[in-house]
Amino acid sequence: MPYVGIVYLNNVKSASVMSRVSKKSPSVCTDMPLDNTDICSKLQLLKQILTSCFGPTGRLKQVHNNIGGHVVTTSASSVLLSSVSSSQSFINLIKTSILNHVSRFSDCGLFAAILCLSLIEQIKKSALRESVAIRVNNYLLALCTSYLQREDCGCRVKLDFCSTQNLITLARSVISSKPACVLTEPETLHISKLAVQAFLLTVPCSSPGLLVEMPDGLSEEDNLLNPLSVVLFSASLAGDISELGDGVIEAHSDVDTDSQILGQLLELGRQVINDEVKLFVCQKVIHPVLQQYLRSHGVIVVERLGIALMEPLTQLTGAQPVATLHTTIPPKTYGKVRDLCIKHFGSKTMLHLLPLGESAICTMILCHRNQTMLNELKVVCQTAEHVLRLTLREPFALVGGGCTETHLAAYVRHKSKSEVPETASVLMCSQTEYLLGVELFCCALESAAGALEHDGGSSLIDLTHAHRWMLPADAIKETMEDSLGFCGCGLVQSSPSKKWTYLNTKYSDFCPSPVFRDTRVQPHVLDSFTAKLSALQVAIETANLALDVKYIIQDMN
Repeated sequence: MPYVGIVYLNNVKSASVMSRVSKKSPSVCTDMPLDNTDICSKLQLLKQILTSCFGPTGRLKQVHNNIGGHVVTTSASSVLLSSVSSSQSFINLIKTSILNHVSRFSDCGLFAAILCLSLIEQIKKSALRESVAIRVNNYLLALCTSYLQREDCGCRVKLDFCSTQNLITLARSVISSKPACVLTEPETLHISKLAVQAFLLTVPCSSPGLLVEMPDGLSEEDNLLNPLSVVLFSASLAGDISELGDGVIEAHSDVDTDSQILGQLLELGRQVINDEVKLFVCQKVIHPVLQQYLRSHGVIVVERLGIALMEPLTQLTGAQPVATLHTTIPPKTYGKVRDLCIKHFGSKTMLHLLPLGESAICTMILCHRNQTMLNELKVVCQTAEHVLRLTLREPFALVGGGCTETHLAAYVRHKSKSEVPETASVLMCSQTEYLLGVELFCCALESAAGALEHDGGSSLIDLTHAHRWMLPADAIKETMEDSLGFCGCGLVQSSPSKKWTYLNTKYSDFCPSPVFRDTRVQPHVLDSFTAKLSALQVAIETANLALDVKYIIQDMN
C-alpha cells in the first residue's frame, strides 16, 4: 500500500505519494502446504513449544522480539500465541483459530492447539486420504459431543452450587496449571477461594462494588451528599487536535486552536457542574486545566480509567459513556452511585464505588513478588473468573488431568466398532479407512493427555474406567501399584484388581465403566465443561480446515 504524506515546501502545502522503489513482486503460490517441508517443520516446532507448556509442570517460555522490546515469560496460550509471529500464513491460520477460541472461552487453548496439531501429524504420517480423514473426524466429533452431553457420561461432573468445593477445585485447576505464577500450595488454594468468592459476589447482592485508582485531591475527611451523580467519558479530554478524529482541519492563521479546544472543554465542565455531577470519570486523559476547574467546584475527577473497567462501571452506575465533547451532554447519560469510600491495600489506596441498588460487580486485588509473576497471575485469575462464569450457563465440569481425553478415546474406539460396515458406507470410505481414521483420532486424544507429562515419566490408561495415570520415571515395575496412587483427576485409586497399559499402545477395545461416586472422594482436577467442549470442536474443525487447504497464495509486497 502506498504511503500518503503531507509535505511543506516554501510555505506551500501539497500532497505527495511515495512511489515504489522497486517493481512489484509477483505473488507466491504454494500447493499442497502439508507436503511442504518448511511448513511441516514449523508445525512440528509449534507443537513442541505448546506441548512443553502444557499443564502444572509445563515449562515456561520466554518470547523476545528479534529487534528488541519487552520479554514475555509465560506458558499461557493467550499470551504465548499472541506473542509468537510467523511468516507462514498457514501457521497463522491455525494460530488465529485457537486464539479466537481463547478470546471467547479463556481456557483450554493449549489443549485445542495440541489436539489439532497432533491430529494433523497423525493423519499426514498415515496413508489415509485427507478427504476421508475429514469425514471420519466430523463423525467422531459428533460422537464425542453427543456423549459428553449425555446424563450418563462417565467423565462429566455436575456442579452443586450449594457447595463451593467443586467450584474451588475448578478455579484451582486453572490457577495451578500455570507455573509462571510461582505459587505455593497454600497460596494457590487461597487465591482459588478468593476467585470463587469474587465470582459468587457478582451474583447480585447488596455488598460488592467497584475499586478504581485513588484520584488526586480527595481525602477521607471529604463529606459528600448521597447519592452521587456520575458522568462517564470514553473520548479523550486531553485537548489534543489528534483526538478530534481523521480528516482535514482548516483554521485561520489568527485562530489559537489550543485556546478554542480548552474553551470547549471548560464549557463542558460548566455544564456538568450546573447538572450537579459529583463524579467525573474519563477512560483516557483529562486536560489539567479542566481537572483543576472541576475539583475547585467539588467534583471528584478520575482519569485514565482504562477500557477494562468501562463496562463494569457502566453496569454499576447506569451511566452511558459519552464519546464526544462537541455536543451538550444529554441528561439520560448520567448515572449514580450510592456512596464511595477509600480503601487501603498495603501501600495501595483505592476508591471504592458502591452501587445505588443491587450490583453484579466485584473487584479482586492481586499482588505478587515481581511483575512477571503478577502478569501471569492476572491472566489465570481472569481465566478462572471466566470459567466460573461459564458454569452459570452449563453447571458441569469435566474430569481433568488427562482423564477426559483417555476416557473419550476408549469410548470412541469401543462405540465406533459396533457398526463398522454401516458407518463406512455412510462416510463413503472402506471399512479399513474408517477404522484407521478412528485409530488416528483416538491416538491424537491420547497424545494430548500424554502431553501433561514433562519429567520423564510414563502415561498409562486403566482398562476399567479408562482414566489416565502417571508412572514416575524412577518407579519400579514390581511396586507399580503403589507408585500410581490416584488417577490424573483424583477420582480413582489404584487397586490390585486394576489393569493398565501404556498410552498410545494397542489394547483390546472396551466400554469404559463409570466411576461410582463416593461423596467423600472428590476430583482433585476439573476442567471447564463449556470451554473444553468448544476446544474439542475447534481443534477438530481447524485440523480439518488445514487438511483441506490445497493452495496458499501469498502477496510478497
